[in-house]
Amino acid sequence: MNGNPIVALLGRRLRLAVAGGGAGSFIGGMHRMAARLDDRYELAAGVLSSDPAKALEQGRGLGLPAGRAYGSVAAMLEAESRRDDRVDVVAIMTPNDSHFEYASAALAAGYDVICDKPMTNTLEEAEKLHALALGSGRVFCLTHNYTGYPMVRQARAMVEAGQLGTIRLVQVEYVQGGKADESDPSGPRLPWRYDPSRGGPSLVLGDIGTHAHNLLRFISRLEVEELAAEAGAVVPGRTVHDYAGALLRLSGGARGSFWVTQAAAGVENCLRIRVSGTLGSLEWQQETPQELVFKPLSGSARIYTPGGPELLPLARRSSRIVKGHPEGFPEAFANLYSDAAEAIAARIAGKKPDPLALYFPTSADGLAGLRFVVAAVESSARGGAWVKVARG
Repeated sequence: MNGNPIVALLGRRLRLAVAGGGAGSFIGGMHRMAARLDDRYELAAGVLSSDPAKALEQGRGLGLPAGRAYGSVAAMLEAESRRDDRVDVVAIMTPNDSHFEYASAALAAGYDVICDKPMTNTLEEAEKLHALALGSGRVFCLTHNYTGYPMVRQARAMVEAGQLGTIRLVQVEYVQGGKADESDPSGPRLPWRYDPSRGGPSLVLGDIGTHAHNLLRFISRLEVEELAAEAGAVVPGRTVHDYAGALLRLSGGARGSFWVTQAAAGVENCLRIRVSGTLGSLEWQQETPQELVFKPLSGSARIYTPGGPELLPLARRSSRIVKGHPEGFPEAFANLYSDAAEAIAARIAGKKPDPLALYFPTSADGLAGLRFVVAAVESSARGGAWVKVARG
């Protein structure tokens, strides 16, 4: 990624405001690192905590410009709207229950939005936010960051090019061990992820299940039409979901399987997918993200890695390294920020963006994720009955 197309187009970097991601936030650091990596954005304003005093203190500690650390999102949007150098983009990395409120307010105020997943906690909110994003004419990027890996994009491009033929089978799993410890937090002030009113109806489906579902859709280009699911807890006495599995009926007649858990002791971050078509299969896993394995119907298996001349354009534009070096999580995250920056800058300048910059997840993907979660929870409650996933 040579040069800076944003500066070339606008004469400056995009001005970014952040909501959330203060002290102690892992994902906040990822968002800010991703924004800086390709030098597309400058951090111009922010609300770093729901506590106004802490928000101002942490904003100053982060080095925000004087007077542009705010005590609330509403105050930030209102104050920025009066500035000649107002921010262009609002990035939201707060707990799930505030995504709808903050993203809606930012879109209504005329800002482009980058939002952490899941897009909302409820399907009703997702429907409304998707409609607002479409009607606003603004860019809405949802940070399902695994779609930013070069080899994931190579897989998508190979499917688009017909190299797998007709897709018949998809298997996806996302396995973690972070909640294998059976000593759950307790007391009146539970962490927000353990509170369904804040974290959503299913902890595991909202936290990592939406990632697995999005990866399936991104690579295969298929939609989940029906599912038969079970969601619950494998840790005795746990009141939130730490496991979910489903059989899938996909568009075009394909079949699939899905399972996710955060209670597999010792497992770190094992996101895997296999897509099988009439001409061969693709296999990718996040713990070795620099390798995409293609197994054709006839012939030997091939391994694609970043930096190679055989990569398709969608993968080549996402690679920052020379052949033989691994890609990482922050770089995949940064690809979404960089793609969104190109789309936003093109909108501001009244130009058409590079089509290859438009593969980042959007509000439509967020809505699809919520529809999947709702259907999975309903199916599980009905003893694994087949449930149609809403479309349209």
